[in-house]
Amino acid sequence: MVLGFSIALIVFSLLLMLLVLMHKGKGGGLSDMFGGGMQSSVGGSSVAERNLDRITIVIGLGWFACIIVLGILMKSNS
Repeated sequence: MVLGFSIALIVFSLLLMLLVLMHKGKGGGLSDMFGGGMQSSVGGSSVAERNLDRITIVIGLGWFACIIVLGILMKSNS
């Protein structure tokens, strides 16, 4: 059981890193250093960006749940 949740945590972690890196820079951060601040958004956030936000939140919640379950399992095993 612990092994399964550990593997799920690794998968969620990799997906979360990928999804966070896919987000567009909002300005004022490190993304401006690499030229991300030169673009201006006229139409606000697109459907793809909103869906990316939702997917990131769901993956983040799954990641958090895996950490909680692993903590409970580790505590009950010892």
